[in-house]
Amino acid sequence: MDEIITGITQAFNLIVTLNPEVLHIAALSVYISLAATILAACISIPLGGLIHFREFRGKRTLKMIIQTLYSVPTVVVGLLIYLLLSRSGPLGFFGLLFTPEGMILGQMVLIIPITTGLVISALSGVDRNISDTLVSLGATEFQSIVQIVKEARLAILSAVILAFGRAISEVGVAMMIGGNIAGQTRVLTTAIALQTGMGDFGFSIALGIILLAIALVIVVAMNLITSGLSSEHQQVMGGPRS
Repeated sequence: MDEIITGITQAFNLIVTLNPEVLHIAALSVYISLAATILAACISIPLGGLIHFREFRGKRTLKMIIQTLYSVPTVVVGLLIYLLLSRSGPLGFFGLLFTPEGMILGQMVLIIPITTGLVISALSGVDRNISDTLVSLGATEFQSIVQIVKEARLAILSAVILAFGRAISEVGVAMMIGGNIAGQTRVLTTAIALQTGMGDFGFSIALGIILLAIALVIVVAMNLITSGLSSEHQQVMGGPRS
C-alpha cells in the first residue's frame, strides 16, 4: 500500500513540474495517433461510402470481413507491418521500421477496418425515407449521397473519435513497429509497460493518468460535437418540438 501511495505522489509531482520526458512521451503519442486517425479517416470515409452506396457481388461477405477485423489482435497487425517494413520485406527500402512514421502506418492499418465499418453502419442508419424523398424531388445521385452523409455526420464523427481512442490506447503495434526507443518512438502505452516492469511505479502512474486524461478529453469532445450538431439539426428542422 505504501508503494502505491508513493507512486501516486511521485506521479503528481512529475505532472505538476511538467517533467520533459513525460511531456515528450505524451506529445509523441498524441501526434502519432492523431496523424494515423486523420489518414485512416481519409481512406475509411470514402471507402465506407463506396461500399454502402454501391451494390456488388460479395458485399455482405465484405461487411462481415470488415466486422471480423474489429477484434484483430494488435500483435497480429504489428507482426504483419513488421514483416512488410523489415529490411527483407517488400517495403523495407523506405526505412520506416522503428520510426514514428512506421507506427502511424501500423495504427492506420489497425483502425481502418473499425472506422470503415462504423461509417457503413452510420450511413445504413439514415432513414430510408430521406433517400426516397430526395429521389422524388429530382435530386441527382451525387446530391442524394451528400445529403445522406450530412444526416449521418454525427455518427461518422463519433466513429473517427472512437478510432483515435483505439489508436492511442493500443500497445502491440507501437511496441513491435516502434521498438520503444527512448526519445524517438516511446509512447504512453509502451512506456507504461516498460516502467512498470522496471518498478518505476511513479512514472508509470503519471503516464497512466495522462492517458486517462486524454480518454476523458475524447469523451467530452464527442459529447460536445454531438450536442452541437444535434442543436444545429434541430434548428434546421424548425426547432425542437414541445
